[in-house]
Amino acid sequence: MWETVRYSYRLRPGRTAEAALLDEWGRCRWLWNEAVHQQKARRKPTLCKLSRLLTTARGRNAWLREGSQVAQQQTLRSYMSALDSSFKVKGRGLPKAKKRKKALPSLEYTTRGFRIKDGRLCLPGKVTIPVVWSRELPSEPSSVRVHQDNLGHWYASFVVRRDVTPAPEAGLPGIGVDWGVTTTATTTDPAFDLPYLGHRKRCAAERAKAQRKMARRHRPKGRAPSKGYLAAKRQAARIAKKASRQNTHDARVWAKRVTDHHTLIAVEDFKPKFLAKSRMARKAADAAIGACKRELVDRGTRAGRMVVLVPPAYTTMTCSQCGTRTKNRLGLGVRVFDCAACGYIAGRDVNAARTILATAERNRASADDIRHSIASFRDGEPDAVRAGNLGLAGRNPPD
Repeated sequence: MWETVRYSYRLRPGRTAEAALLDEWGRCRWLWNEAVHQQKARRKPTLCKLSRLLTTARGRNAWLREGSQVAQQQTLRSYMSALDSSFKVKGRGLPKAKKRKKALPSLEYTTRGFRIKDGRLCLPGKVTIPVVWSRELPSEPSSVRVHQDNLGHWYASFVVRRDVTPAPEAGLPGIGVDWGVTTTATTTDPAFDLPYLGHRKRCAAERAKAQRKMARRHRPKGRAPSKGYLAAKRQAARIAKKASRQNTHDARVWAKRVTDHHTLIAVEDFKPKFLAKSRMARKAADAAIGACKRELVDRGTRAGRMVVLVPPAYTTMTCSQCGTRTKNRLGLGVRVFDCAACGYIAGRDVNAARTILATAERNRASADDIRHSIASFRDGEPDAVRAGNLGLAGRNPPD
């Protein structure tokens, strides 16, 4: 049994290769923006229409024929994928035009558009780029995405197949996860809690210093930025990138530890987007709740565990012992949950995690994939929650 995954490696392109990549990105960006224009003109672009548009454009423009047809065709496929997602995913808008100074280069090639020879990545136009092989590829790659980050570093992301490694035998039955800000992830077992690590907060002063240096060296609009401004900009991006990688590493280590020890993982289906408009925006961004949740769900499904996404409605207000729901909302200053019906006392986050786990256990099915449990507790028995309550209705803000 195998699975499809991505293996990413650092690239070391020379000046000639980097110039060729940027030229190719300019052509692909023009095609993307042309597809956006077709959508704004209400011409309802499809992949077939865009392919004919590409054929016509390559026939008329010599500068477009100089590029790789594979990369240009994949750009149109990526646009159609983004367009389909905009209709299927709620809150995601239509694809926007990519500006030259803001959009980061990204090129995709299928098997007929690249090859690996003598440890180098060979692309159309006689472009060869050395690859830093940090590990061996498990199989022949089916496609590759060459992209540049905000630091100017180039990477190659190969799509390969690898054998599925069986997950270790889980010694614990289930665990509930409640998301917060003071503690990023509070679980039913304190040994598996993920504390707030504050990587961005720790480097905030250094990043602010680099940003002030950027502000001092900023030139008026219309003038090219100075080398000092670009150096300060790279320094600020380097600091932010380091904190982001630390958050990603900690989330992966924590998610692997939770997945290896539990057969059932009940996760609060919390969407932290609204926190960006609250007073907790900076700390919530530092906690990276969305990245932690995504990593836990992905690892759990790959390991074959039962991952249940429980709506967050009323989980803080419901007693995990008797199932009684409090009549009044609990303010953020109330850190202890005290049930008036049965006298159960526990931390509000611990009680919420236990409620999430109890909801998943009382409504679990034989399916082994991700599903949503839409039941809450009232007087010890589950009852359905309306779709309008699956968001933040009746749910206290995260802690």
